Amino acid sequence: MANLRDLGLSEYEARAYRALLQTGPTTAKELSQVSDVPMGRIYDVLNSIEQYNLVRSQTASRPKKYVAVEPSTALSRLLEDKKRELAEKENQYEEIVDELVTSLDSTEPHEETFWTAAVGPEEVVDLLVERISVADERVVMVASTVSQQFDLDDLGDRVSASLEAALDRGVEVSLLMRPALVDALPPTVGKRYRTSLSPHRNFDCRTSDNVSGTFTIVDDVEVCIEVSHPLREMDTFAMINLKDRGFASDVHSEFEPRWAEAEALTF
Repeated sequence: MANLRDLGLSEYEARAYRALLQTGPTTAKELSQVSDVPMGRIYDVLNSIEQYNLVRSQTASRPKKYVAVEPSTALSRLLEDKKRELAEKENQYEEIVDELVTSLDSTEPHEETFWTAAVGPEEVVDLLVERISVADERVVMVASTVSQQFDLDDLGDRVSASLEAALDRGVEVSLLMRPALVDALPPTVGKRYRTSLSPHRNFDCRTSDNVSGTFTIVDDVEVCIEVSHPLREMDTFAMINLKDRGFASDVHSEFEPRWAEAEALTF
């Protein structure tokens, strides 16, 4: 159940405000008795909720009297305060991340061969987007099919967003697809790529029938390879991410002549 404490008030502050709504204009002493806030704390509590703009005081009266601000106004003010706090926190966390990225990226990358795998449609997309997000120089994507398991709208949104971010960093992106795959994609995917990717000068998309498999090469260092289900060829079973400069170079060497012969595609 929602509580005033969820919006940042202490237990005593919440009690005092609720009591004021019931009593109307009242003194600190009377409010202490009604709200069960100790007399030794009541003035601090009233000062606090007055700073939140939840109460108004009548300083001309002796003793001083307090009245609660209407709940709709009071809650709106508390909400705005929380939004400001969250915005400040967001800015602080962004600054921390920027600093950490700089310090953590200062270490030299290891050349040791390493591989990992993701199993299942969501995990496959997560891994692909993650690896594209670390590209510094070049991303090469080759696609011959799209698994029927994927939500193409969601897949298109996430992959195009990660590619656009890479392009904004100055990464070159080359996308090679089979013509049949282009025809199979929903119009929304084509529109997404046309409006968000094609305007970038570092983006190039071509088609070729001489394409098999679905894989992505990142910075000529690692390769993400889709693995089909052993019993359902149109379904993706997993994705293997292999970090091996030699293997990535071999795959890219096989890609280059196919790319040179491919036809440019305008979405």
